[in-house]
Amino acid sequence: MSTETERVRQIWEKMAPRYDKDIAFAERILFAGGREWVCAQAAGRVLEVAVGTGRNLPFYPPHLRLTGIELSPAMLEIGRRRGAELGIEVDLRAGDAQALDFDDESFDTVVITLALCSIPDDRKTVAEAWRVLRPDGLLLLLEHVRSPLLAVRVLQRIVDFFTVRFEGDHLLREPLEQLQVAGFVVDRLERSKLGIVERLAAHKPSL
Repeated sequence: MSTETERVRQIWEKMAPRYDKDIAFAERILFAGGREWVCAQAAGRVLEVAVGTGRNLPFYPPHLRLTGIELSPAMLEIGRRRGAELGIEVDLRAGDAQALDFDDESFDTVVITLALCSIPDDRKTVAEAWRVLRPDGLLLLLEHVRSPLLAVRVLQRIVDFFTVRFEGDHLLREPLEQLQVAGFVVDRLERSKLGIVERLAAHKPSL
């Protein structure tokens, strides 16, 4: 594990007990309906990257084969409790999104919500999602991203100086760029909230 990955893991370990409370306001104001939008499209064998405290679990369709990985053991434990309370059969395990411990072409769907902003190497994460997806497999994202509006972007850059250092949270990333580099074909892209919220569905084309 790299030094930066370990630093981020420690941040999330400390944040775990209050994460659900802290994120609730932002989800109402910025991301309302986003988790539902992502999870409703998942099908087949599904991998959720950075599953966190399991906030997506209530929104998945039934009869999925669901696996989730999470860097922080404290976050993962909360996710396991949530899954048990919901009566959902899900395989939650510790793991690094930058080096997934799964065979090539293992999943039909990969889900990533509000995580590429804080995973140290987002390019590796997207490349790993590509690797573990089967041909025509689906990648579903919900993320806060770099705004196309200059005034908003300037403000993001100022705040980013502090969030990266203290929370490991990058405000200026644009996952679409990494998806294009990896070879994904974007099927649907939605921007909202002055361009800082992105919902995205893409697929790995068959050769």
